[in-house]
Amino acid sequence: MRELEYPFDPGTIIRKRKSLRRALLEDGFPRIRKRIAVLGGSTTSDIVKTMELFLLDAGIQPEFYESEYAQYYQDAMFPPKALLDFRPDLVFIHTTGRNITAWPEPGDSPEAVNEKLEGELAKFRGIWASIREKFHCPILQNNFEKPFYRLLGNRDAWDPHGRTNFTARLNGAFAAYAQENQGFYLNDVDYLSADFGLHRWADPAYWNMYKYAMCFEAIPAFAFSAANIVKSLFGRNKKALALDLDNTLWGGVVGDDGVDGIEIGQETGVAQSYYEFQSYLKQLKSTGVLLTVCSKNEMENALAGLRHPEGALRPEDFVAIKANWDPKDRNLLETAQELNILPDSLVFADDNPAERAIVRAQVKGAAVPEMEGVENYIAAIDRGGYFEVTTFSEDDRKRSEMYRANAQRAAQQAEFSDYSEYLKSLEMQAVIDDFLPVYLARITQLTNKSNQFNLTTRRYTVEEMEAVFQDPGYIRLYGKLTDKFGDNGVVSVVIGKICGDVLDIELWLMSCRVLKRDMELAMLDRLAEHAQKAGIRTLRGHYYPTAKNAMVRDLYGGFGFTKTSEDGDGNAVWELSLDGYAPKCSVIQVSGNDAIG
Repeated sequence: MRELEYPFDPGTIIRKRKSLRRALLEDGFPRIRKRIAVLGGSTTSDIVKTMELFLLDAGIQPEFYESEYAQYYQDAMFPPKALLDFRPDLVFIHTTGRNITAWPEPGDSPEAVNEKLEGELAKFRGIWASIREKFHCPILQNNFEKPFYRLLGNRDAWDPHGRTNFTARLNGAFAAYAQENQGFYLNDVDYLSADFGLHRWADPAYWNMYKYAMCFEAIPAFAFSAANIVKSLFGRNKKALALDLDNTLWGGVVGDDGVDGIEIGQETGVAQSYYEFQSYLKQLKSTGVLLTVCSKNEMENALAGLRHPEGALRPEDFVAIKANWDPKDRNLLETAQELNILPDSLVFADDNPAERAIVRAQVKGAAVPEMEGVENYIAAIDRGGYFEVTTFSEDDRKRSEMYRANAQRAAQQAEFSDYSEYLKSLEMQAVIDDFLPVYLARITQLTNKSNQFNLTTRRYTVEEMEAVFQDPGYIRLYGKLTDKFGDNGVVSVVIGKICGDVLDIELWLMSCRVLKRDMELAMLDRLAEHAQKAGIRTLRGHYYPTAKNAMVRDLYGGFGFTKTSEDGDGNAVWELSLDGYAPKCSVIQVSGNDAIG
């Protein structure tokens, strides 16, 4: 929805909140449901209502629990029955500098200041420990804005008695806790308030009159930031950035001006702006974002522009390059198909407003930021919140390499008339075994990102996955696949609950980048092997249809399972006897954890 895209108008969102919500609920897009408990140290009603808009726009239909005013500590430490029954998927601790009670005084000794700091930290650590113990869900915590006055002037920043210094030390301790504890995430209010303007953000009138932690106009920016973290946690991030070339990655038209005539580099202010944008994109790629090209150009000219000696990007930085004269919406759909991602995983960046309008209309769910003026390009992408990072694994860092290797596999496939021979030529090797702690973050990430090859689309938090990992009542498998072109990383997960001599498969998913390579057969063979060792005689699989997983509707049938029930909504149960089970995969060499050195 355009009104909710950066840069949004806070006044419009606040005035039209009811009509925006109604339009979102009536748009027909599929959404996942999540329960979010907001425990506030200030008034939260308008924050919750505004967050709901951004989450609905991101494909999440939230249900909220709100604590009574300033009851965040009591609800966290001694949850009322309503909160316990609510069973939140995420708890958001919405506190502010107004909730700090033990500020240092000018006459305090250094020891007294440290005691006050430790007292504040102990309060929050107690809150976080209680939530982890009682709800086993992710925690989203605000850090603190800078105080709206400085008693000591500039000295306030470095003197231990200054509130500015005290706040910075608290924020540093919160950051250290986030580094050390998975499932704990910071909403960076310190940055948000500075970006908005601390003088306006911390207007005392809003606190004194309404107990708002910020001015009314800042609520949409705050809610947008918190919603970006939530959508990232629950797999609603974008995956790929499709970029125009002329006047987007460089100034000028390479086909008309020639490579020597385009603006990129250090010679002029405009050239520096394009170089800075390319440098930003290069950094974005290092976080796991896939870069692609979607340009009306001759391929020869496009590649020449990307090889400009003063540019920061090179052709090999892109996992797909579409440089032709076809409609851009068609090229984007083809790119999504080639990458095995859904079109709504794309962000399209183009300086031409006509092209942006066409893509908005034709590629449903794709994000199309306003790209007006090269000096604003970084902000348009960065502030848009499309690629919020809540987890970062080795697989994320190598994602572009993995997709480029997929392109090499596709090229080799074209040389074979027999698909089985092609699969054998890949020389695939897989490690399939019980979960390892080192892979838990990636496994959890997969459960929240995989939509197409996901039979139940069950989502797990880090805490829930750790609980499954520790529970002997489960059989767990992860699958890691390599071949002669490279390492695909962890690409498949199966979780089954032991129920007597039956294994109920609660989760089966696979990354779409390894589709049609028999990895699913290798996972089934290994699952049958582990199940038989545990005395299991029957595998019971479940398929729950969603708007995105129709491709695996008959997966169990193809494996030889028998459908035992199906309701009117298409939810189906399948069973397979393991008596006389024969392995099905012959093209992947499989080993266990002992193969990892």
